[in-house]
Amino acid sequence: MAARISRYFAGGNTALGFYNLFESNLQGLRRIFILKGGPGTGKSSLMKAIGTEWAERGYNIELIHCSSDKDSIDGVIIPALGAGIVDGTAPHVIEPKAPGAVEEYVNLGEAWDSAALIGQREIIEEINRKVADAYAAAYSRFAEALNIHDEWEKIYFEHMDFGKADQLTAGMLEQLFGEAHLQKSADVKHRFLGAATPAGAVDFVPNLTEGLSKRFFIKGRAGTGKSTMLKKIAAEAEKRGLDTEIYHCGFDPHSLDMVIVRELDFAIFDSTSPHEYYPDREGDVIIDTYEAIVAPGTDERFAGPLEEVSAQYKAKMKDAIAALAEAKVHRDELEKIYVAAMDFSVVDVARNRISTELGSIQASI
Repeated sequence: MAARISRYFAGGNTALGFYNLFESNLQGLRRIFILKGGPGTGKSSLMKAIGTEWAERGYNIELIHCSSDKDSIDGVIIPALGAGIVDGTAPHVIEPKAPGAVEEYVNLGEAWDSAALIGQREIIEEINRKVADAYAAAYSRFAEALNIHDEWEKIYFEHMDFGKADQLTAGMLEQLFGEAHLQKSADVKHRFLGAATPAGAVDFVPNLTEGLSKRFFIKGRAGTGKSTMLKKIAAEAEKRGLDTEIYHCGFDPHSLDMVIVRELDFAIFDSTSPHEYYPDREGDVIIDTYEAIVAPGTDERFAGPLEEVSAQYKAKMKDAIAALAEAKVHRDELEKIYVAAMDFSVVDVARNRISTELGSIQASI
């Protein structure tokens, strides 16, 4: 059987600033390699190479993508080995703490020509200031967009039938769980469904739900109880001892966008923009919260205000993404400086050493 490669985000550029969910995904690992070093030191390439190597050996792997550059990764986990490698530099990854794991720091900065970098210190500091300013602008605009989104939600919230909402959720809990209950503690992972990146919104829903026989697509409007339903489903799964993947909203991390319970073979997710999908295989079901619990005609009665708030929200989100794109331009400039000062043979040695240690872990299992 071919190895499964799962892709997700564990850090996000959100309305609350950079938000980190890494620690949840490192729990239970026995060995963690934490890569240090600035941009351009080959951290992502090293992790991709090791991920590819172990996938080719038939091991399932998890690739944790970078929200500041969707084509880069911030971590690779090999669950069967209980091992992971993560980028331990800001802003993508805050220092992880995984009780019981043996953590080792791998400093790729040792491969720098320090003299060359010292000669460009002022340029590096100026670029770093530009990067920080661009991220600050992005987070400020995301926060403004969230305030606008709250106004959007309020229109629908005030025209919801909460009794029907409770009935809809109760019916989903019965349908999803039945009598299922496992005599163990649930393994709960917190991740992001998608992320705001310099290239716009990115998600991995098709990858994450591949192979699941039941997929529930929640349709509806802002403020119609989608996240609340998902929170209750996640809580029920954990209470019943079921391993649960909880995917937070990449815009507002306090909201949920998806729950996956692989032991019951289902995923249920918010299937509205910017991660809108439609059923395309047997076992796919649509749940329409607007149709089920919102007063008929709400869209039509409030068409004017809804159109206005939607336009304001989209404009702020566009500005925020533009700020992320600006940050990436400056980070790319910084990366070129560091790449020019790198001895990548040192990185190759580090990669080979990590691979050898992973091989030792494999042999000991």
